[in-house]
Amino acid sequence: MSIIKKLGTYAAAVSVAALMVAGAADAKNFKIAVGDSGGSSQEATGLGFKAALEELSGGNHTATLFLNGQLGSEQDTVNDAAIGTLDMSLLAINNITPFSPTVGVFTLPYVILSLEDAEKLTQGPIGQELTENTINDAGVRIIAWTYTGFRVLTNSKKPVKSVADLEGLVIRVPKNEIMIDTYKSWGISPTPMAWSETFAGLQTKVVDGQDNPYTTINAMKFYEVQKYVTNIRYIFSIEPLIISEQVFQELSAEDQAIILEAGKAATQASADFLREKEAEIKALLIEKGMEISDPENDEAEFIELATTAVWPKFYESIGGVEKLNAVLAEIGRDPVSQ
Repeated sequence: MSIIKKLGTYAAAVSVAALMVAGAADAKNFKIAVGDSGGSSQEATGLGFKAALEELSGGNHTATLFLNGQLGSEQDTVNDAAIGTLDMSLLAINNITPFSPTVGVFTLPYVILSLEDAEKLTQGPIGQELTENTINDAGVRIIAWTYTGFRVLTNSKKPVKSVADLEGLVIRVPKNEIMIDTYKSWGISPTPMAWSETFAGLQTKVVDGQDNPYTTINAMKFYEVQKYVTNIRYIFSIEPLIISEQVFQELSAEDQAIILEAGKAATQASADFLREKEAEIKALLIEKGMEISDPENDEAEFIELATTAVWPKFYESIGGVEKLNAVLAEIGRDPVSQ
C-alpha cells in the first residue's frame, strides 16, 4: 500500500491533487540532521518522512539525512534550526528541553509507561500544545514524533539489579537536568556528556555505562563496549523531527501542508518500526553477548525514589503540577496531589 493510501482522513480536508501543485521552480532538498546512525528509530522516521514528502509533492521535494551527528551535536542543531541555517533535525526530546522546558514533561521518569501512552500524548492536544511552545520558545516546530522505546541501562562492569548496585558506576547522561537528577535520586552523580562523545567515552572507560533504548544500543553498536543491560525503563524515549520555523514560514501554504502531512506519515513509520523490530533487536543484542536482567521487585525501588524526588522539583519548569496531571489524565492515570 502506498504512503498516500495510509494518510487517512487528511484527504477529507485537502485533496492530494491540490498538494501536488507546487511548481518545479520551488523544488527543495531539505537537509535533516540525525543524531543516531543507520538502523535506528530516528532513521526510520527520517526515511518515512522523505518517502511521504516525495510522494505528496509529486517528486518536487525530497530530503537528505545526515546520520550520526554529522551536522553537529543535537543541541547545536536546535540553535542552527532556530536561526534558519539548518532545515530540520531529528533528536532526543531531552535535547529540546533546555530551549523549551515544558516538553520536559515527557522526560519525567516513569510518566509514560507504554508505546500506546506515547502515541496518545504526542498525537493529541498535549502534543499540539508542546509543539506550539517549541515554536514560541525555540523557533522550531515539531512535525513528527519518533518512538524509540524505553531507555534501559547498560554498563561494562557488573549486573545491576537494585539501586545499591549502581554504587561505583560512572554513568553517562545527556546534558539534561531531569535525567541528571533522576540518577541523583538513586544515589549517584552521573556524568553529562554530548551524544557524539558517548561511544568514545564508553570505549576508553571514561564512563562505565549509559542508558538508551534497545534500538539505539544496537544502531550505535554499544554491544562492542558494553556487557550488561538492566531494564530500568525509566523514560520512554521520544525523539521529534523539528523544522526551522523560519524555513517553514518561507514555504507556500501548499508546501506547509505537505510537510505536516509527511510528518504524520513519518510518525506512523516510527511506531511501525518499533513494534516490528524491538524484540528482534533485543534478541540480536543477546547474540552479541549482552546480558539482560530485570530490576528486583519490578522496578519498584527505582520508581519510588525517582518519582518522589524528581517530579516535584520540575513542576514549575513544565508549567505547573496541573500540566503533569493533564498528561496523567490523558493516559488514564491518577493525578498527583498538589
